Amino acid sequence: MLQQILKQYWGYDQFLPLQREAMELVLTQRDSVVILPTGGGKSLCYQVPALCQPGMLVVVSPLIALMKDQVDSLQQCGIPAFAIHSGMSAEAKRNVVSAMQAERVKVFYTSPEQLLTTRSLDFLANIRLSAFAIDEAHCISAWGHDFRPEYRGLSVLRDRFPTVSFHAYTATATPQVCEEIVTSLGMRAPKILVGSFFRPNLVYRVARRDRLLNQLCNLLDRYRRQSGLIYCISRADTERLASSLQELGYSCTAYHAGLSEIERNARQEQFLNDQVDTMIATVAFGMGIDKSNVRFVIHAAMPKSMANYQQETGRAGRDGLEAECWLLYGSEDMLRWRRTFEGAIDEVREAGEQSLRAIYSYCVASHCRHRLLVEHFGQVWGRESCQACDVCLGQFEAVEQPLLVGQKILSCILRTNEQFGSTYVAQVLAGSKDKRILANRHDRLSTYGLLKDFRSSSIRDWIEQLIEQGFVKRLGEYQQLHVSPTGRELLHGKLEPRLMRPIKARAIEVSSPSLLHSWEGVDRELFDRLRRWRSSVSVRRGVAPFLVFSDATLRDLARRQPQDVNALRDVHGIGERKVSDFGKSLLELIHEYRQSHPVDQSASDRFTPIANDPNDHAGAQALAYELFEQGASIEQIAVRLGRVESTIVKYLTNYLQCRQITDPHGWVEPKMFQQIELVARYSGVDKLKPIHDAFHGRIDYDTLRIAAALIQNRRTPSL
Repeated sequence: MLQQILKQYWGYDQFLPLQREAMELVLTQRDSVVILPTGGGKSLCYQVPALCQPGMLVVVSPLIALMKDQVDSLQQCGIPAFAIHSGMSAEAKRNVVSAMQAERVKVFYTSPEQLLTTRSLDFLANIRLSAFAIDEAHCISAWGHDFRPEYRGLSVLRDRFPTVSFHAYTATATPQVCEEIVTSLGMRAPKILVGSFFRPNLVYRVARRDRLLNQLCNLLDRYRRQSGLIYCISRADTERLASSLQELGYSCTAYHAGLSEIERNARQEQFLNDQVDTMIATVAFGMGIDKSNVRFVIHAAMPKSMANYQQETGRAGRDGLEAECWLLYGSEDMLRWRRTFEGAIDEVREAGEQSLRAIYSYCVASHCRHRLLVEHFGQVWGRESCQACDVCLGQFEAVEQPLLVGQKILSCILRTNEQFGSTYVAQVLAGSKDKRILANRHDRLSTYGLLKDFRSSSIRDWIEQLIEQGFVKRLGEYQQLHVSPTGRELLHGKLEPRLMRPIKARAIEVSSPSLLHSWEGVDRELFDRLRRWRSSVSVRRGVAPFLVFSDATLRDLARRQPQDVNALRDVHGIGERKVSDFGKSLLELIHEYRQSHPVDQSASDRFTPIANDPNDHAGAQALAYELFEQGASIEQIAVRLGRVESTIVKYLTNYLQCRQITDPHGWVEPKMFQQIELVARYSGVDKLKPIHDAFHGRIDYDTLRIAAALIQNRRTPSL
């Protein structure tokens, strides 16, 4: 019956991991705690069984925005769901009460404050209830990352409703948090289900913050007209970044606790309704946001813990499609977070320090990002490679002679008497003229400048990797570096470290297998038309676009291109109510599109141009950028876009300049590029004819244009 309900109302053919088990616990009325990562389908765990049994399910939710999204989503599927909250009129509340008395409500949402009033508890005592679902249950625990004192009051529910089962749901909960949830709710022999924290559709990438605005522009250009989040540490950071990006023409807005409630709600609605592409926010934004089509999450600074990072990045790709999670960090982030612990009791300060050290180790690690997250939350990593992070996608390379580099670093730590931190030691090795180094006469050490060919930031990364591998320890109040016993063995050549560094070139643009697979067979032009249709429907209905259909459903529509109602039912995410509401309109749109874009069905593996409008140069260039990022050749893109190759070369030079790419690999044969660069030192790159003549015409102008763009990037400092 569960499978039938899932297909009938939501249009899904399969359960996600642990969903069926969680649903059966609701049906059998056994208390449960369900810990599934964001995007793991927690809501369905209680919504589906609510339709399979008599009575009304009560859902406790912390935010009005979350309640509204959930109710709108259920109603779009034809499910009688309602909420009562402070944002409603008295008449609207009375209508919901009447519907509950008439047993016309299957799922009822309310806040803990609203639920725990004497009037509400007395009213519900006379309503047939199927279960209580506590959403965002980590709010119960003071050890959770988002403690809400009002959630503690839910402890009275067990006494008032002794025969009703309780089910708690959260995305992150340590054993301590889980235990507190069970105790506070008075659960009876609950079943605890913990899902895997591995989300292969999220691609994790980490980089040092370097000219942040330029980095953000490069990343935002990858996701034009798509939804994303940028997290900052402070309110001032969000306002400053939003202002700078708006001046550059990006669609974004800031969100933080310093705004009035009206302003916060207005900006949140703009983001949910796709009226702005990017939300730039502090940690005040996000909990309960059910927007499924967030394609990227960027941390413009290091978050304060792995739990926060997992929760915040988990807001990407909730529809199961690919999404990128970027973390741009700097050493000063640690200091900024430490200031927030000042004045706290020792226990809180020490917990904060441990959290900071854990997330910083994640930033500088040379191991699989998914593995580090999974293992941090106590789960076993049983894969060789995730193929969904910068490390596993080959965007790091091994340092040459790692033993020698490691010995130089450890020697410098000893030469400075193990009295300094990583930044200072890195500066000594890089040959810095810092006043403190000169005052300490450390410019006269034998280790001074031993790694002068490398940036001090790279040396700091290697120091952190040595710490992670146990060769170096941090000790004392100021976290001074000390060589460990295994570090002594490294000094004597008995052990060798694993030191990695990022590949600068195009590796940043390499797409993950999930990205390539998710677009396989999708007609991109039809997908864009479906997005515009969805937007118009959402406006008419007064709901967010992703509540009409997810991006995953639109891609499946653009892939299958159904011709009748039965074929429409096979599309992912289309249940019977949506077939009834939108079927005719969708089939007409697809039929009209196919009439104007005839397809040779006998050659289904042959792709057709995806940008046929000769006047739509902006759209063609945007699509070309995406194809460059996927590694397509100039010839392939010319065919896909229906453009001549010289036009694609122009798009490519713009792309190279926009990304500030300087490495010729993949664009120009390296030896040829060296020769071109040598000639360009004397002739410049403003005019290409002198270079063309110098090679007696052996190098074509298109190649020279590409090389000139790379050379110009090397000479022009980034913003």
